[in-house]
Amino acid sequence: MRTRILLAFILSLLIAPSYAQKKNTAPQKAEEGYRFTPVINLKATPVKNQAGTGTCWCFATTSFMESELLRMGKGEFDLSEMYIVRYNYVDRLKDNFIQQGKGNLGQGSVGHDWMTEFVKNGIVPDEVYTGLNYSMTNHNHNELNSFVNAVATVPLKRNKESDQYFTIVDAVLDTYLGKVPQTFTYKGVGYTPKSFTASLGINPADYVEITSFTLFPFYTQGVVPIPDNWRKMNYYNVPLNELIVIMDSALIKGYTVAWDGDVSEKGFSHSKGVAIIPEVENIDQYSGADKVRLGKMTKEERTAEAYKFNKPFPEVKVTQESREAGYDNKSTTDDHLMHLTGIVKDQNGTKYYVTKNSWGTDRNPYGGYLNMSENYVRAKTIAIMVHKNAIPAEIKTKLGL
Repeated sequence: MRTRILLAFILSLLIAPSYAQKKNTAPQKAEEGYRFTPVINLKATPVKNQAGTGTCWCFATTSFMESELLRMGKGEFDLSEMYIVRYNYVDRLKDNFIQQGKGNLGQGSVGHDWMTEFVKNGIVPDEVYTGLNYSMTNHNHNELNSFVNAVATVPLKRNKESDQYFTIVDAVLDTYLGKVPQTFTYKGVGYTPKSFTASLGINPADYVEITSFTLFPFYTQGVVPIPDNWRKMNYYNVPLNELIVIMDSALIKGYTVAWDGDVSEKGFSHSKGVAIIPEVENIDQYSGADKVRLGKMTKEERTAEAYKFNKPFPEVKVTQESREAGYDNKSTTDDHLMHLTGIVKDQNGTKYYVTKNSWGTDRNPYGGYLNMSENYVRAKTIAIMVHKNAIPAEIKTKLGL
């Protein structure tokens, strides 16, 4: 019952006019095109650039935690992504040895990898550890990752991780990312990484990862078998509609959401600031003028029209079954993590999630933000990370939280 009430409340928010900051919303400049009205817009730190790295997982989760600090009244922090990434490289190498060379040594990971390193090693401000050594101005881990892969072969051949091996690993990481500080001064106060972390007041136990697949029963925990979940950690599982309810509930309550999903679709356009799942086959799902206009086109013409992103386009109605099909046929993979900071609606009243990306501020007209439609999110979400208190009570009870 409470879930239905929450859904009705969310619907009323999306239909009624709403006022919010415009800072994090992808605006629409032209009359022709998508015109977005803010519904919810939560505080976030400035957009960063992961540049030539596969570390979106760390940029997204760091941004998420920076918004958590803002929500908690701790102030604005710029935390070091590369501090977390460095320790993650070490753990991946250890796992690869245990897996006899079959571990995942790529650059990708997921949100719980951030939390694992945070618990073990803490974190530091970005100004203390930028991860940009030798006067580099942008992150690029292509050569670093090549060395990581090369070094990983040595203990496998010798069947031993020697002290010298770990010294070499540290030397490689020091060369590209810089030495990890043992102590530092930040805003006039002396810290160690652990004492700085304690000062933030973040409780890792407050955060959970939630998915929506029939890989294991709903309201239980299980492993989502994606390459970046190399730690084989568990996710909570809920039906698709409840995943959306959790996301909406979080944003309504003032909690942002870390999002893991697929951005490989043609309907995902960072440059246009929008992501949709256009319906180009079933014209019965169209209505009014759209049905008349688009019904006269061939499928190919409708496809071309949709990917111009000139105006809101009728979308596929995503179900649990169609979502599962995308996962099964590998058209939905865990190829990117981003940070959801709000909700907007377009001129037709369709809901979109305001999404902070980590591709810098100059690759689209909207300062690095984009808006993903609810249908896109329904189809392409692998998992989310959210504070437990953001979850509706009824669903928390079902999950045993």
